[in-house]
Amino acid sequence: MGERYEMLLVRYGEIGLKGQNRHYFEAALVRNIKRTLKPLGRCRVERSHGRIFVHLPEGVRAADGARLLGRVFGVVSVSPVLRVPLELEAVKEAGLELLREAARGGAVTFKVSARRSNKSFPLTSMELNRELGAHILRKVQGLSVDVHEPEVELTVEVRSDYVYLSAAAFPGPGGLPVGTSGKGLLLLSGGIDSPVAGWMTMKRGVDVAAIHFDSYPLTSERARQKVVDLARVLAGYRGGVYPLFISYFTSIQKALQRSCPEELRITLMRRMMFRIAEGLAERRGALVLVTGESVGQVASQTLESIRVINEVVNLPVLRPLAGMDKEEITRKAQEIGTYDISIRPYEDCCTLFVPRRPATRPHRDKVLAAEAELPIEELVEEALEKTELMIVRAEI
Repeated sequence: MGERYEMLLVRYGEIGLKGQNRHYFEAALVRNIKRTLKPLGRCRVERSHGRIFVHLPEGVRAADGARLLGRVFGVVSVSPVLRVPLELEAVKEAGLELLREAARGGAVTFKVSARRSNKSFPLTSMELNRELGAHILRKVQGLSVDVHEPEVELTVEVRSDYVYLSAAAFPGPGGLPVGTSGKGLLLLSGGIDSPVAGWMTMKRGVDVAAIHFDSYPLTSERARQKVVDLARVLAGYRGGVYPLFISYFTSIQKALQRSCPEELRITLMRRMMFRIAEGLAERRGALVLVTGESVGQVASQTLESIRVINEVVNLPVLRPLAGMDKEEITRKAQEIGTYDISIRPYEDCCTLFVPRRPATRPHRDKVLAAEAELPIEELVEEALEKTELMIVRAEI
């Protein structure tokens, strides 16, 4: 990608349908863009008629800015753009430069898509398409026009102040800007599912922090580091920082092993996790809990188990993966960059203490009888008091 680019054009989709609330969502998206681009230096961000333009600091490559913005929820696509005066010759020169660069990269077909919001410009959109396309065909050998499936689409936006041209669009995740839908708390294990659930919830605008239940020394330091590394990936989708709460869970594990029937330990463990998570969520103003549960995938995710586990909390519990199978979840984990971390062979408390024959349809009366042997309030309060906050930063 050439070094002449000084600007990025950011496109958004769903936000544009928000009617009278559109300004609120646009302002949130601009804030998140600024926060994400902060490591690159001081970037100026401006809104203009359904588009957001980012002015890059001198010396910053457009590709680096586009890569970071490709992880900002609310962004549909990002294009490095050339900005030229409202003069036909300047437009033709810039368009020719972009297509020559594309041809050097191996492209052989193109189309021109002009959009003229400035009606004082002497050529209509269709006339500009023809004029610019013919100019490129005369000047660049080996290129041909394909209006249906071009390898390169040269977009030209004629606005009131300048003309903006681009020949590449990098996809973003879409969705809503993080922070526009309130706060949530993710129960984050070291597995494949929960990071994907957190990502999908953030895509709907929820500002998701995470709680991890640490059973050190029953589990290893490497298991804890795996979770930190997962949080580091999620931080890249949250403006570069991610709050990760590490909750002390060792006393609870020991109490469960000592006092409770083996087949109910997973159910009882999940109920304790939900209680702790709700306590922390209420302290930080989170409105929902988020889990990586997929219906029927494991013993604790049958409908009977979900019902018994869920009854200990009053907060809503979001399960964005409920209808997905393992293959779908794995593909999404690979796409967002968490899969290779999740499959590291370091077990967390959810996998290390799985009984040989866990109850798949736990009876509520038996669960309550088993919990009667536990000092539940004391254990929950101890876990909350020993919970530590880590601010995890994304890798740039």
